[in-house]
Amino acid sequence: MAKTNFLNRLKEGVVLFDGGMGTELYNRGVFINKCFEELNLTNPSLVRQVHEDYRKAGAEVLETNTYGANSFKLKPFHLADKLYDLNYQGALIAREAAGNDLYVAGAVGPLNVRIEPLGPISREEAREFFQEQIKPLLDGGVDLLIFETFVYPEELKQAVIAAREICKLPIIAQMTIDEDGCSLTGAEPEVTIKELENLGADVIGVNCTVGPQVMLNWLERTRKHTSLPISVMPNAGKPKNIDGRNIYLTSPEYLGEYAKHYIQTGANIIGGCCGTSPEHIKRMRATLNSLKPQIAAPKIEISKVEEFPDVEIISRKRKSKKQER
Repeated sequence: MAKTNFLNRLKEGVVLFDGGMGTELYNRGVFINKCFEELNLTNPSLVRQVHEDYRKAGAEVLETNTYGANSFKLKPFHLADKLYDLNYQGALIAREAAGNDLYVAGAVGPLNVRIEPLGPISREEAREFFQEQIKPLLDGGVDLLIFETFVYPEELKQAVIAAREICKLPIIAQMTIDEDGCSLTGAEPEVTIKELENLGADVIGVNCTVGPQVMLNWLERTRKHTSLPISVMPNAGKPKNIDGRNIYLTSPEYLGEYAKHYIQTGANIIGGCCGTSPEHIKRMRATLNSLKPQIAAPKIEISKVEEFPDVEIISRKRKSKKQER
């Protein structure tokens, strides 16, 4: 276990997360039509190597390879009956790579099915499905939970409630945004932030879909609307399809430069999403280290939490707000 509660660590300064997991596994030869989470059981050494490479690059938090390990996403791969094992082993693999000095974040993504009033799943059912995935992550020894790449604010809210019902670990709640800084469904960030605050999220942020500049615009817009810590984890730009492969063109140097802008604009957590590699994180670490003498401990509000023994690439663009969904 990490020596200091993660929320206490946040009070000390900016924290660097790792980068993309799914795209990194893809770059290392895993076919894109495979279930990346299954590797926790079939090729744990490959998953561990990715974690270790991010550790060497300077990441302070490693995310578990469990983003899509829920009932709905596992079912098409005929792996729903292995849900517990996939999440539990994912936590153990990350925990082993993290050792005693790094933090492990249990990664949870959307269910891949709409909830009421847009779909057939009730809010109560959604919370049960989220808890089904969260429990093995807790058993595997994660230090915190990170809900990421959520398109629908209501679904993210139910995920936060689900976690709060069964644990007191720190929660990071991240939406994914479009070019205008709103959710892909058009939800304004100022409204979503306040709702997540009220539900007990400890950190609020954005990840995936867009590149560094759009997320900087979002941060500049939203920083003044919350005193909670904010996380920013961009893609390495938007992917280009070259000879049947998705290629991300944002260089490590470019993302390293944006890390400086994020920190100076008030981000408390930085990291990378799809297309970012250990080299990107290494550059972000160099930027963070160079700024340390200039960075005062951030003034952020953190809820009291007890000490605890604590890729999917969205390719579609948001439809016009005027269109029917």
